[in-house]
Amino acid sequence: MSRLFASVRARATLAATLVVAVALVAAGTAVLLSLRSNLLGEAGTQAERSARDVATALAVGTRYTELNLDDDDRPVQVVDEAGTLVAASEDLELITGTGVDAVTPQPSASPSDDGDDDGDDGDDDSGESLEAGEIGEPATVGDGTATVDGDTEDYRFVAVPVETRRGDQLTVYAGAPLSAEHGAVNTALTVMLIGFPLLLAVVAWVTWLVTRRALRPVEGIRREMAAITASEDLARRVPVPGTHDEVARLATTTNQTLAALESSVERQRRFVADASHELRSPIASLRTQLEVAAAHPELLDLDGAVEDTVRLQRLAADLLLLARLDAGERPADARVDLAALAREAAEGRTGVSVRGDAAVHVAGSRGQLGRVLANLLDNAQRHARSAVEVTVRRDGEAAVVAVADDGEGVPAADRERIFERFVRLDAARSRDDGGAGLGLAIARDVAVRHGGTLTVHDAPAGGALFELRLPGDRA
Repeated sequence: MSRLFASVRARATLAATLVVAVALVAAGTAVLLSLRSNLLGEAGTQAERSARDVATALAVGTRYTELNLDDDDRPVQVVDEAGTLVAASEDLELITGTGVDAVTPQPSASPSDDGDDDGDDGDDDSGESLEAGEIGEPATVGDGTATVDGDTEDYRFVAVPVETRRGDQLTVYAGAPLSAEHGAVNTALTVMLIGFPLLLAVVAWVTWLVTRRALRPVEGIRREMAAITASEDLARRVPVPGTHDEVARLATTTNQTLAALESSVERQRRFVADASHELRSPIASLRTQLEVAAAHPELLDLDGAVEDTVRLQRLAADLLLLARLDAGERPADARVDLAALAREAAEGRTGVSVRGDAAVHVAGSRGQLGRVLANLLDNAQRHARSAVEVTVRRDGEAAVVAVADDGEGVPAADRERIFERFVRLDAARSRDDGGAGLGLAIARDVAVRHGGTLTVHDAPAGGALFELRLPGDRA
């Protein structure tokens, strides 16, 4: 079960179901509250209409005994100013919620009587016009219950004050049944309690199917990556779905990563193979000389042994520097004067001249930048006929070092390949003269680590022009 809920499908299905559930509960609650409010308002309107009908009859002088209060669905009470029940619906047995619990009217004079039984009510018989009473504003009393003819129901009660033409202050309480409200709300609630779980089940099922279909390519990518890991075959690629969505972009990025990893591993393999090959030659030569010297001391070529040792030392230093660069070693943040560094690198070299600005500063490692200049000068002297010129200048915010020779130059097709490791265009030349093919690779790697570039162009004298461009230091 823990693995089930750990899956993306399960989490997506659960999240979608919870969101829909919360939305349904909120919407259902709002619907029920609105329905109940509307039905209660309708019940209040009906109760008010009943109370106004009775109040109107009282206002025009209708006797209590002549009031039409026989509506079984709407219990009515008429209460005087003293709180005495003077009229009530027929068969009213019990009532709560109006504040007057009495259900049996007390004897009282009718609003149209003059207080005696001698028949002296000539005001009415003569047809003299009498002013009608006033009906006040209705007020909702609240909800309560009433038992009429043995049936007990809930009601909403409304009170309407009225003043008869004799000046009596009366209050008419009338109720409207809430059975329709209860029935509608209960029906809606039942529908929701049955429908919502079914709807949530449908949502969960659809979400499960949709996520399974959406994540099927991801599972294919996972299986292929697992197979690649097991086989260590970096030439394989994961399938790319034709959906052009995030999963497709993930697969494309994964394949790009695999391609870069394959290239890196292949480059590392070539590097190890080439390094082993390059190290084998001086080590074998040195061993041979030492074995000969051990057997015949008089034949020891001391100069050759020293030369092989120095070559081996330089090659080891180059390999260590490349390893540090590959590991992402950040260059030092020192302030370096490229003009002074160029003059130091050119010192003692035959046919090398330096010209340019007095001081051109950059931020970086003095040792690594000095190694770049030395490698460029070594390469230029190796290919120059007679002269090498170094120019140091500013170009806007950049610092530029140009190393030009008057040799044969570099063919356009090989101007990027010469910066690869262990690449030598002059393959026929001996290793002693041509080097191991790491100088220019180291120079470009250092330039890139310093945020710059190293490119090769045609020199004005017809040879090669190597241009090192670095961010300038204005401090």
